[in-house]
Amino acid sequence: MLKHIHIENYALISYLDIDLEDGFSVLTGETGAGKSIILGALNLVMGGKADVKVITEGEQRCIIETVFDVENGGKKEEIIIRRELNQTGRSRSFINDEVASQADLKSLALRLIDIHSQHANLLLENADYQLEVVDAIAFGKNQEPIENYRHIYDEYIREYQTLSELQAQAQKAHEDADYVQFQYNQLLDAKLEPSEDQKLDEELYLLSHAEDLKINLQDALERIDGEEHGALPLIHGIMVGDVSQSLAERLQSVEIELQDIFRELQTLEEQTEVNPMRLQAVEERIQLLNSLKKKHHVDTVDKLLDLQETLGRSCQQLDQFDELIAAQQEKVNQILGHLTKAAHELTEQRKRVCPDICRVLQNDLLGLGIKHAKIDVEITPKPNYSPTGIDDIQIMFAANLNQSLRRVSEVASGGEISRLMLCIKALIASTNGLPTIIFDEIDTGVSGEIATQMGRIMRDMGQSRQIIAITHLPQIAALGTTQYLVYKEDTPTRTETHIHSLSKDERVQQIASMLSGKQQTDTAFEMAKQLLNPRDL
Repeated sequence: MLKHIHIENYALISYLDIDLEDGFSVLTGETGAGKSIILGALNLVMGGKADVKVITEGEQRCIIETVFDVENGGKKEEIIIRRELNQTGRSRSFINDEVASQADLKSLALRLIDIHSQHANLLLENADYQLEVVDAIAFGKNQEPIENYRHIYDEYIREYQTLSELQAQAQKAHEDADYVQFQYNQLLDAKLEPSEDQKLDEELYLLSHAEDLKINLQDALERIDGEEHGALPLIHGIMVGDVSQSLAERLQSVEIELQDIFRELQTLEEQTEVNPMRLQAVEERIQLLNSLKKKHHVDTVDKLLDLQETLGRSCQQLDQFDELIAAQQEKVNQILGHLTKAAHELTEQRKRVCPDICRVLQNDLLGLGIKHAKIDVEITPKPNYSPTGIDDIQIMFAANLNQSLRRVSEVASGGEISRLMLCIKALIASTNGLPTIIFDEIDTGVSGEIATQMGRIMRDMGQSRQIIAITHLPQIAALGTTQYLVYKEDTPTRTETHIHSLSKDERVQQIASMLSGKQQTDTAFEMAKQLLNPRDL
């Protein structure tokens, strides 16, 4: 249950500290006193969207803190939730003094509190909410069937997406198949060799300069071993002369090295030939390679060979796609079978509880003055699987005798919608175990004995959980086990909202004021005392 609320610098609230009781409590006060402000603060601390405009004018930050008592394993423990918002727009959240995210607050709030705002009645027009109502009764605290279905659904979506991607790849591959095969064949026909372009460039240089190179080689050979001025004969002549032993050895070493160079140059000279036909062939080959490199935006033959290998794999994959798609389709079909079974189980469970939902709601509405109320829950199949199953849920309603069942939004008045929503909330509360429910003027459009009956329903709900109702109706206020007055007070600098827990005497005065306005009469006081249970006086 919500045990305590602390608010600082939120809208018209400079400082608020209030302890709350269990059972059925009511918040009363004049229109504009600030009841909705308190709800706004609660919504913020439970993970609602932060807006710096809510910070009290002239202040730097606002703080909202709530304390909940919850049962955990049969033991009571305290959960403290705090949220801080400053003028820069930065928001900080804490759960039991540990930093938490906004998502953490929302997740926790779902297990702690349900705030039924003034506009929540519009939910009855929402198909998703109507499904939530049926599921709350059908599954209660046992959410395993829904979680199991959602797990299978998520797996189905993932695998179906994989199948779609494979099919798209296959389609594109087949569309490109002819061109890919053409490119691959063109590279194969070229009979590329590793580093071929480098070798051809070297050969081209030799062929292009063969004549000059041959002349230069012949000249070098003459200079090394020529009869008149060759280096080798000269060295040999020196060695024959009168030289020292060490110099002779050095000259002999040079002679050996020159002889080795001579032989290599001689071989090169013999191999060097002027060959215009080979030159033309090399030039044509280089031209072909350059054309291929330019076409495929690469700069070496080795990269062309890499591309050739890639294209070859692509051609092979065309044959593999059919096998991959068939295997993935089988996997999707298998999961679809599990999904269909899980979805049908959800449908059957929903169908089983619908007659009970209709019966309970009709009986409760009868007690709230709608004597000829008729309720039906229509379940129709969706065209496709969804995260919640294959069911479209529509609550149909008729308030009058011989009136045909139609959508709630089409036939129900504001007061009828309020009563129907209260009955739905009471029905859900009997199954979900939510510890705290807050009703913000759920009594809109009703008065008199009907208001009393609505108050009794909320009081009965308060026997098993904490119910807090914001109301302007004295009939409902009088049925609360605790009553709080929300009021505004003017200070020299601002108008501020406060909340006060009323004593027994103060409750009589407040309810009398709700009955007759500011001019309280003796009759109003007597009626207030009659409305209040004598045991509460």
